[in-house]
This record gives sequence, C-alpha cells and structure tokens, in this order.
Amino acid sequence: MPRKWISVLLLLQLSCHFSPGSCGKVLVWPTEYSHWINMKTILDALVHRGHEVTVLTSSASILVDPNKPTAIQFEIFPTSLTKDDFEDLFMQLISKWTYMPKDTFWDYFSLIQDLTLEYTDGIHTLCKDVVLNKKLMTKLQESRFDIILADAIGPCGELLAELFKIPFVYSLRAFAGYTIEKYSGGLPFSPSYVPVVLSELSDQMTFMERLKNMIYVLYFDFWFQTFSEKWDQLYSEALGRPTTLFELMQKAEIWFIRTYWDFEFPRPLLPHFVFVGGLHCKPAKPLPEVKLVLFVLLCIFSRNDSVFFIQKD
Repeated sequence: MPRKWISVLLLLQLSCHFSPGSCGKVLVWPTEYSHWINMKTILDALVHRGHEVTVLTSSASILVDPNKPTAIQFEIFPTSLTKDDFEDLFMQLISKWTYMPKDTFWDYFSLIQDLTLEYTDGIHTLCKDVVLNKKLMTKLQESRFDIILADAIGPCGELLAELFKIPFVYSLRAFAGYTIEKYSGGLPFSPSYVPVVLSELSDQMTFMERLKNMIYVLYFDFWFQTFSEKWDQLYSEALGRPTTLFELMQKAEIWFIRTYWDFEFPRPLLPHFVFVGGLHCKPAKPLPEVKLVLFVLLCIFSRNDSVFFIQKD
C-alpha cells in the first residue's frame, strides 16, 4: 500500500479517536421551581462534558430564564397561557398544599387529587401547544436530537420521544400513590410493608394501618385511570393510533429518582431506577481538625444512644 494512503488511514483513525462526535444532542422537557433547579444541575454537567442541550420551554415559564448567561440553549414556544396565569396557578397550589386539612382521609387525598388535576391541566395545555405547532415540530425533528430528558410529573416528554423516535430519560421524586412508578416503571410496591407516599405511615404498620394503606393504594389506582384518560386522547390524536399515557411512559430508559435510597422505606428496586438525591446541594466543606475532635468528644460524652458515622478524607 502506498505510504500516502497509510498516512491518510492513520489520520482518519486518530481523528475518530479524538473527535467530539461521541457527544450527543439532548432535548429537555422541564417543569418549574424545585424540579427545574434539580434538572438544571444535570444539564450543566452535560454541557460541561460537551453535549448540546436544548430546553423546550414556553413563553409562560416562570423560573426557566433563557436570558441568564449559560451554555444551555432554549427553544421558546408560544402558548395560550400567560406568565401571570401560570404563576397564579402555582401560588394557589402551594397555598392549598400548605394549609390543607389532614383530619380525614377523604378530605386530604381528594384535595391532593384536585391539586394534581389543576396542575396537569396547565401542563396539558403546554403539551398541546407544542404538538400542534407544526413549524416548531418540524424544526425539532430536523434538529435530530439523540435523547430527551423529561420530568415525569409533567407529561409530554414521552410523547415527543415517540414522535421523534428517540429514547428518553425521566427525572422524578415521587407520584401520588406511586402509580406512575408501578404501572409505567414496573417497580413493585407491596402495601403490606411499603407505605403509600404522603400517607404518613411507617414501614412498621399494624393490621389496621396496613388495611388503611391498601385503601390508599386502591384509591390512587382508580383515580389515576381517570387522570390518564385526557392524556390518552391527546396522545392518540398526535400519533394517529390508539395509545395510552402508561404505554408511552413504559418506554423510559432510566428513571432518576431525586432522593437517597437510605431515605426511603425498604422495597424492591429495579436496575433502571437510579437515586440522584442532593443534586441541588452544595458539596460539604471538610470539618477542621479542632472542630472534628470537639465533635467526637461531644458524641462520646453525650448521654444518648445516637450513632454517628464520621468519614475523614
């Protein structure tokens, strides 16, 4: 083989080795407030590693600010909602959540149901405004994204992934009754020893508490069937075939759970559920030697049965 061709092949091999082609294009379907704060940490890390990140956000967005200096790109779409309407919705939800009565089961959980429906009505409007915007959808399709990162609490990311025929990844803390995690993620939750989220029960339940927990599970299971009907209709119209919210959510590659596994009650886990708690927290500073010694002495001479684990780098 001529020497010049050997040189060309060697150059191509080296260029492939050092090429940034392994970096991908990420489309993001976010939600607001603390959900966005957690997700932005992931996006900053992706950008730092050379990936191209585009956040799909509405003109009514509250916290997602494209005017702040950042390497993240933003695709803003028009919506029938105004920023004031969106902010008022969240303020009402927060106020109701803070002062909701917890005296009886029906009052407490029915209010949670109403809050969730109010919130998802707004998200449903945003999703519809994106999917029916043919110019925007064509632009996103031509951008050839590799993956979608979506917040599972605000449906639509899975629909976009299905339309663009690309994989998607979820970010989630927990859904009411663990319904999404169970039916879409396949995560088992036994009511006999896994308390329903927001139930304020522990994993050491009496027989009556187990019975109550089972009622909670059935309540949220039936309620979520009603909740998903409106989404099923939108998704079927957008795809041109019968489908359901559950069916599309089941295709998630990974579920990032925004908590620590040791903060949760013991339960079976699956490999594609990954705990990523504390993403929005600043790294702890190392404890000075003097304070460390005083802390240890305080633990030794204190009259309690607490156990402390101290890790010193």
